[in-house]
Amino acid sequence: MLFIRMLRRVGQSPACGCWTPALPVRFLGISPRQIPADANFHSASFSDTDHPRVLITGGLGQLGVGLANLLRKRFGKDSVILSDIRKPPDHVFHSGPFIYSDILDYKNLREIVVNNRITWLFHYSALLSAVGEANVPLARAVNITGLHNILDVAAEHNLRLFVPSTIGAFGPTSPRNPTPDLCIQRPRTIYGVSKVHAELMGEYYHYRYGLDFRCLRYPGIISADSQPGGGTTDYAVQIFHDAAKHGKFECNLEAHTRLPMMYIDDCLRATLEVMEAPAESLSMRTYNVSAMSFTPEELAQEVLKHVPEFQITYNVDAVRQAIADSWPMKFDDSNARKDWGWKHDFDLPELVTTMLNFHGSETRVAQAN
Repeated sequence: MLFIRMLRRVGQSPACGCWTPALPVRFLGISPRQIPADANFHSASFSDTDHPRVLITGGLGQLGVGLANLLRKRFGKDSVILSDIRKPPDHVFHSGPFIYSDILDYKNLREIVVNNRITWLFHYSALLSAVGEANVPLARAVNITGLHNILDVAAEHNLRLFVPSTIGAFGPTSPRNPTPDLCIQRPRTIYGVSKVHAELMGEYYHYRYGLDFRCLRYPGIISADSQPGGGTTDYAVQIFHDAAKHGKFECNLEAHTRLPMMYIDDCLRATLEVMEAPAESLSMRTYNVSAMSFTPEELAQEVLKHVPEFQITYNVDAVRQAIADSWPMKFDDSNARKDWGWKHDFDLPELVTTMLNFHGSETRVAQAN
C-alpha cells in the first residue's frame, strides 16, 4: 500500500521557505474509505419538519427492537431501519423495515447508508462481557474491526453516530463509588477494552474530522421482554423470570456485589435525548448515565415484598464475579443531568413492580394455556 506525505509551508510569508510534514495520508486510489488529511465532516442537516433516516445495527439484541419502536413512534415507521445478521422473529419483521447488515462488510454497510439515505446511525452490534471472554477473537473482530467500519462509513456520509459504551469500560484501578465521566480506565475484559477504544476513536473522529459522535456509558440494563444476553449484570434480568416461574433464583454473583442499573425505558429515552440534544449543549462526547445502584441481596429483598415465597441462593461464577468487582459500584452522571437535562423515571421499587407485573401476567397466561 502506497503512502504519501504531504508538506505544508509554515509561517506568514511564502518567502519563509520553511516546510513541515503534515499528517500522513493513506493513498487508497478509488476506495470509498479514503479520508483526506484536511477533511472536515459535519452531521447531515435536516429541517425541523424533516425526520432523520435511521439505521440500527445489531438490532436483534436487548436494546435494538425497543429503540426501533421508540424511534418509529417519534419519526415514523418507515424512517427507522432495523438490521442484524440473524433472521428476525415474525413480530419484529412485520413491525417495520428490517434488512440484513454485516458490520464486518464495509461495502454492505455503505450500500445500505447510500440506498436508504441514512442520516442517523445507532451502532449496537457487540459481544458482551462474559460472551466476549469466551471468544476473544470474535469479540475483537465484531467490537473493534466492526466499529472501524462504522466510523468510516459515518464519517464518509456525514452521519450522526451513536455508539453505546458501558460500565465495563472501567477497571479495578478506576474510582468505583462514584465513578466520574473522566478518570483512569483500565478494563480487564475484551468487551471493556473494545468500549474504551470505541470512546476514544469516536472522540478522535469528532475532533479530527468533525464527525457528530455521541456516546453513553450504560449501566446494567434491565428489560422485561428480552432474554439475558451474556452480560455480567444479566442476573438482574434472570431473577424476574425465575421468581415468576419458579419462586426461586440462583445468583452467580455474591450477595453484596453493588452495580449501577437502569430500566430499559429510561435507557432508550436517554439515548434519544442525547441524540436530539443541540451540539452546543454537549460539553463532552461520552457521558455516564444511570438511575440506581443495588446488590443482589437488595434486589431479592424488594422481590420478596411481591413474592413472599421467593428464595435466592448463590452459586458464584468466578469469572463474572471478577468482572463485577472491577466495575463501578455507582455512576456519577451529573454532567448528563446538567448538560442535556437527563433525569431517570424508574428507581428500584418501580423497577421491581414493573418487571414482576410483566412476568407475572406472562406466567398466568402460560398456565392458563
